Amino acid sequence: MPGFIARLARAAGLVPETKASAAFALYGEGRAVWTARDYTALAREGFQRNAVVHRSVRLVAEAAASLPLTLAGAEDAHPLLGLLARPNPREGGMRFLDGIYGHLLVSGNAYIEAVEIDGRPRELFSLRPDRMQVVAGADGWPAAYEYSVGGRRLRYQQTGAVPPILHLTLFNPLDDHYGLSPMEAAAVPLDIHNAAGAWNKALLDNAARPSGALVFAPSTGAALSDTQFTRLKAELETSYQGSANAGRPLLLDGGLDWRPLSLSPKEMDFVEAKAAAAREIALAFGVPPLLLGLPGDNTHANYAEANRAFYRQTVIPLVRRTADSLARWLEPAFGSARLEPDLDAVEALATERESLWRRVQGADFLSVAEKREAVGYPPQSPGQGTGSPA
Repeated sequence: MPGFIARLARAAGLVPETKASAAFALYGEGRAVWTARDYTALAREGFQRNAVVHRSVRLVAEAAASLPLTLAGAEDAHPLLGLLARPNPREGGMRFLDGIYGHLLVSGNAYIEAVEIDGRPRELFSLRPDRMQVVAGADGWPAAYEYSVGGRRLRYQQTGAVPPILHLTLFNPLDDHYGLSPMEAAAVPLDIHNAAGAWNKALLDNAARPSGALVFAPSTGAALSDTQFTRLKAELETSYQGSANAGRPLLLDGGLDWRPLSLSPKEMDFVEAKAAAAREIALAFGVPPLLLGLPGDNTHANYAEANRAFYRQTVIPLVRRTADSLARWLEPAFGSARLEPDLDAVEALATERESLWRRVQGADFLSVAEKREAVGYPPQSPGQGTGSPA
């Protein structure tokens, strides 16, 4: 335990003290800290096989990636904005950010690699979370990251003015390094929704109803032999199950009787359970059910209001948190700047912006400079007029 030994040495006055969190000092230095869950299972059972999860992730990621980023008080041709607009030769800015937000929503983690040329980051790449592990330092904080692919491992030491890896996470109260995916919070409704889908598929395969009972009741009291039982079972499975055989008449031998079974209203509750599970999944991702076409619990008066709430409560906070992390990470190379979303570009918020403009324009006690600041515009240039905030 290097941290424990180091504290003993500092207490004895053998080494100068360095400021670090004592709570993290018991971590093994240089060892990979493995994620406690199966990212592949989350991606396969959730994103790939569940329509509600898939659409929720795509809706949030696409909305967040399409929101333009601006630098407060900087010109449009700022090199940081240029890097984000074309992060690497293979991707544009929207596609790059779409992948970042997608990884965050599916795994709770996203990793960005910065490639430096001439001492400044020139390219940014998104790395898969399932291939990355945190390597804790003596103080417990990440000292490096290990990327594993094809049986090979590449270690990124977090050194230099701009560390090579930016690790984005969603809040996780029980893990010091890895984020918590919304799918983990929605694990129970996700399983219910998938199980209900499998149940419906099984019903469809059995002519959209539960199986009946083929009863053998001969007048002589004889029983079916093993050979007869096997033949009847095989004939039912091949000739009378499945949607293609729905409604096909059943040919019975003497002594055989078909007694259909049905589901009780209580047993049919799985239909409502599936709908409730879908709404809970949408809740975990912060997507109003109305935007996903889900029935029930549509508390928004209309689609426009639901879309506005979606941006305000889900998309904009996610973009702001990500933009802040990007700006702080790249600050040594591009200077201090506040990277933030351009809310004027959000059509869903146009009504709010229009209301703000009317209130500001009618505030006669404000100067033009104060009005410009209130609506998010930079100060006027010397040659600009003074007649309006714009």
